Amino acid sequence: MTTENFEFNKEAGQRQHLTLVALGKRPADLLIRGVTFLNVFTLDWHADHDIVVSGDRVAWIGPTGLWTGEVATVFDRAGLFAVPGFGEPHKHIESTHLTPEYEAALVLPDGNTWTVEASHEFSNVNGRKNIEFWLMPRKHGSPLKIFPVPGSATPPTAFESTGGYNGYAEIKEDLNQDPWVAGLDEVMDWSAVWNPENPGHSRIWQSMQATWESRGVVAGHGTGLRSLPEINAFAAAGLASDHESMEPEEAWDKMSRGVFLMLKPRRNGIQKVIPYLVKRGLRDWSNLSLTTDDRDAAETLEKGSADYNLRIAIDSGAPVEVAYAMASYYPARHWHLEHLVGSLAPGRFADVVLLADPKKVAIEEVFADGRRVAERGRYLLEVPKIDWPEWATHTIRVDGSFVAEDFEIAAPASAAKVTAAVLQPYHWQPDFMTLELPVQNGLVERGEEVTKMAVIDRYHAVKKLGKMFWKNVGPKTPNSALACSVSHDHHNLWVLGSSDESMAIAVNKLVEMQGGWVLVNNNQITATVSFEIGGLMTARPAEVLAAELRQLWSKAEEMEWHGSQGFPRLMIFATLTCTPWHWVLVVPQPEFPNGFVNVTTGQTHPIVW
Repeated sequence: MTTENFEFNKEAGQRQHLTLVALGKRPADLLIRGVTFLNVFTLDWHADHDIVVSGDRVAWIGPTGLWTGEVATVFDRAGLFAVPGFGEPHKHIESTHLTPEYEAALVLPDGNTWTVEASHEFSNVNGRKNIEFWLMPRKHGSPLKIFPVPGSATPPTAFESTGGYNGYAEIKEDLNQDPWVAGLDEVMDWSAVWNPENPGHSRIWQSMQATWESRGVVAGHGTGLRSLPEINAFAAAGLASDHESMEPEEAWDKMSRGVFLMLKPRRNGIQKVIPYLVKRGLRDWSNLSLTTDDRDAAETLEKGSADYNLRIAIDSGAPVEVAYAMASYYPARHWHLEHLVGSLAPGRFADVVLLADPKKVAIEEVFADGRRVAERGRYLLEVPKIDWPEWATHTIRVDGSFVAEDFEIAAPASAAKVTAAVLQPYHWQPDFMTLELPVQNGLVERGEEVTKMAVIDRYHAVKKLGKMFWKNVGPKTPNSALACSVSHDHHNLWVLGSSDESMAIAVNKLVEMQGGWVLVNNNQITATVSFEIGGLMTARPAEVLAAELRQLWSKAEEMEWHGSQGFPRLMIFATLTCTPWHWVLVVPQPEFPNGFVNVTTGQTHPIVW
């Protein structure tokens, strides 16, 4: 076999070059001089060290002055502390509601230089273009490294049909598209995993098998799984991680059985788990990491991103060095990305976060890909202009417009009142609730306690919707409605309304906008937020989106709402169909023509009777 005409790929060629730069035989592009850097392999700080960068990679690291080569640019940063760029091991960038290039401008000043994009949001919008979507901004020069993992929840359950389908062939194709595709997004449908009778059982195991065959990582989602039989079954199934451990004993039991934990501040997960681990004297923290999961742009501007998680971890008692490793090296190693990101070491991307005070996560500067991208919270680069194709911008396909009659719920013949099945946000109980509701002219009325909820098919160019009554949520103000195109994880349209006419107005505007939020007050549209990309995101700066969101919330505060939640921002998560949900409202299918189904058993039930 001859090797004379062998053509090396970009990665091999780059590492050949880095080898010569490290030896001082070729010049470097820049040198960051005199920092105290964190070695995440040993959890030690090393004073007076230099970081030598060639292109977008680290070529050499060691005591100041020992590298013998020539360099084009020197940044003298004596007195600052250098740590690796922060990684998000499980984040839905879609939940920021920014396209990836604008996400980069938002989070890079916070030190977040790489993200494992848990993509069962856009994959449900357009499954076959999902990987291409996430890799496109990088090709346009965005410095945020995105490692997409295709969605296992595509569709979320066997009781739904969306704009994507991932089985064996699809996951194989996705993993073979690019080496940056790291595995399979969180396996959420636990009943489909353990129960061979579940109609989604074969598809979910096909997806997992395809991932393992390609040496990918299968991420898990263990909400509500706290008993030892369930935890052991979760680990035995090959679900390698969990980002839903909120209770200390649960976290310990899962970690003790080999499940990699991704702790987040939501519901005080980091704040409760870390003090418990410190108290128990945990010696090896390498099976833990920190992550954001879901946080919109307005909240991120207020709190931060990965830096916010780090501060909470340190304040909760995590050793400082361990906290930074949990935000960089440990998640990179878990996803088998440690040869690219997660540490300040030769051959890795030159992602350097310079700190004035590590204990406070006081960020002075951020380098990504060897470029200086942020200084004291300010993004220094131009956001690349991407002309997103039609498959990303025209994703809401509905046949015709809606009228008030589409949202009516008919009563049984001659009934003067009915019993109605009723849900409310985050209703995790095995049984639905019931209420007695009045009937007027053959139609079921809302009554004083409830609003009406509808879920509308946005994928198949039909006019199909499920509708029922909900309580403790939605507008109380007459002739008012709220509609949105974000509903985890199927992302069909949803609308809550105090009248059928206002619901039709809101949905028609939402379809016209190709996604976002629409608020209707007294049958007048008073606020909108545009998510023109996939019905999930906007290609605009975070500050512009945040202003639109604040305007929406302000207009909503002028109205009355059912329940103690006020404006129902969390409704985007209230139609989930995974554990621990039971009864849910989905788009009708032939086997459940009213859309009301128990996703753990497949049982259906009338809406009114």
